[in-house]
Amino acid sequence: MEKIIEILNQFTSLSKQTKKELINRVTQQEVTKGTILLKQDQTCNQLYFIEKGFARGFYNQDGKEITSWFGFENDIITSIYSFVIQKPGFESIEILENSVLYAISYKNLQELYQHQPEFNLIGRLFIEKYYIELMERTLSLQFRPAKERYCQLVAHKPQLLQRASLGHIASYLGISQETLSRIRSHF
Repeated sequence: MEKIIEILNQFTSLSKQTKKELINRVTQQEVTKGTILLKQDQTCNQLYFIEKGFARGFYNQDGKEITSWFGFENDIITSIYSFVIQKPGFESIEILENSVLYAISYKNLQELYQHQPEFNLIGRLFIEKYYIELMERTLSLQFRPAKERYCQLVAHKPQLLQRASLGHIASYLGISQETLSRIRSHF
């Protein structure tokens, strides 16, 4: 729980009252590898903080799983579209390693926004960070060649290469496993 406070303090300093309110609304969960936290077409009611472990978001397209993001220690994960609008989404969330998560429900988060003003700032800054990462990913997929996307991944998320399957990495990069193998053979 202390790690969440530390991460959130990077956005803004939390008052003692806000810390207390947060602690009262967050639950710790130990989740085993292979657990599906959220299935496609379900409404996402939880926002998660990864204290320990690894997860991915993915969707199915024509029977094929496409990985849209990965979450590591100290990341906040959710199906943001479904969570924000509180309607079924297109994304599933899978735990890839035994993990320790802290969860807060949509209802509890809304109460924090209402009663603890600094949480509004944290929420806004989180959404801005998420949007920037989404735009960078979208632009990369649209305009960078596969080899450049792989090099960018190696430079910015090297831990992914040891923790994710090649199939998950390939789908995240928007390429086939064969193309990924060819690119990796040149390194």
